[in-house]
Amino acid sequence: MNVNSRSRLLLIAPAPVIPTENGFVMDGKFLTGMALHQKFWNGEVDCLLREGAENIPFGAQEITTDPGFGLKVLKQDQAISAEHLDGYDVVLCSVDDAENLDIPNLEIQRPPKFFVTMEYTLKTRLQAAWLDPQHGLAKRLYTMLWLVRKEGLRKRFIRKAEGFQSNGYPAYQTYAHLNRDPLLYLDNRMTPSLFATEDELKARAERLNSGEPLRLIYSGRLEQMKGAHDLLPIASKLRGQGVRFHLDIFGEGGLKQQIARGITSQGLENSVALHAPVDFETELVPHIRKNSDIYLCCHRQSDPSCTYLENMGCGVAVVGYGNQMWAALNQASGSGWTVPMGDITGIVDVIAEIDKKRAEIGLRCDKALEFAKSHDFLIEFGKRMSHVDPDRS
Repeated sequence: MNVNSRSRLLLIAPAPVIPTENGFVMDGKFLTGMALHQKFWNGEVDCLLREGAENIPFGAQEITTDPGFGLKVLKQDQAISAEHLDGYDVVLCSVDDAENLDIPNLEIQRPPKFFVTMEYTLKTRLQAAWLDPQHGLAKRLYTMLWLVRKEGLRKRFIRKAEGFQSNGYPAYQTYAHLNRDPLLYLDNRMTPSLFATEDELKARAERLNSGEPLRLIYSGRLEQMKGAHDLLPIASKLRGQGVRFHLDIFGEGGLKQQIARGITSQGLENSVALHAPVDFETELVPHIRKNSDIYLCCHRQSDPSCTYLENMGCGVAVVGYGNQMWAALNQASGSGWTVPMGDITGIVDVIAEIDKKRAEIGLRCDKALEFAKSHDFLIEFGKRMSHVDPDRS
C-alpha cells in the first residue's frame, strides 16, 4: 500500500509529548505509527503535538535526535494558527482534542483538505469525567458542562471536514452521518507475526478439554473507568461458586495497591496474580497466547480500547460489560459474551456456565482470532492512508 501523491501531510494528534533537556519523551506506539506514515506516504510528513502530559503510562521512549518526521511542539496553552497549517495539502486532525475545535475559524491562505479523526463520543467523555477519582463533585459537574458546550464545535468541524475517520463503533454510530465521507477503523497493535498460531489454538483446546482451571486475563490501566475495581469481586464470587480458575492482572494505575491488598486480605493468592506492565510484543502477547482462555473486560466506558482486538488476536475469547464498543464488536465478531453494564453477578454466571461448555469457549476463541486477523494494524492503517490520499477518486 502506497499513497501516490507527492503531497505534504500534517498530523495534529493527541499523543503525549514531554520535553526534556535533550529532546522529548514520546509514546512508543505513536512513534511506530509515525514511522509507517513516513514509509507509506509518498511525500513530506509532519506532526504537530502539544505539551502538557505529565506521564506516559506505557511504552515511553526518549527522542534525543531527529525522530524521522517533522516534529512541531506547541506549548500547552498555545493556539494553533493559520501559519501552522499553511502550505499543507492534507491535514489529519483529531477532534478529540478540544484545543483543535477552533481550526475551522482560521483564515488560511491556501487551505488544506481537512480529515478529522475521533475516538470518544460525548457519552464516553461524560462517563470519564464522572468517574474521575482526582476531582470532587463540583469539579466533575463543571467538566461535564464544559464538555457539553464543546460538543457543538466538534460536530461543526466534522461537518466541514473532507472526511471523517472513526476509531471504533461508538463514534462511528454517533457521528458518521454528519460527514459525506466517513470511515470506520479499529486501531490496534497486532501485526501478522503477533497472531496466535494453529499450534497454540490446538494447545488451548486441549487444555480446555482436559478440565484444567480456566485461565482469565486482564491487561490495561488499573482505574475505575476501566472497571478494575470489579476484578477481585468477580474472582471472589467465582471462588464462591466453585469455579476453578486463575486470573492474571497486568497493569498500573490508581487501584494497583488496593488490588494487591485485596488479593492478600481475601485469600486469593492461589487464584489471582498481579503483574507489573510488561513489553507488549515480547512478553504480554506471548503470555496471553500460551496462558489465557478468556479476556475479562469490565470497561465501564465505551472507549475503543485496543485491548479488545489485541486479546482477540491472541486467540482469546472475551467476556465483558455491554458498553457500546464491546456490544457492537461482539455482534460483528461473535467472539465472546456480553452482560449488562456493571453486572458483576452476570459476569460470574456467564463464566460459570461456559466453564461447563469448554468447546464453546474454543469456538469463540477461533472466531476472535479470525476477526482480529482481518483488522490487523497494517490493514487498518492502509485504509486510513488511502482515505486521505488527495489523488483518490
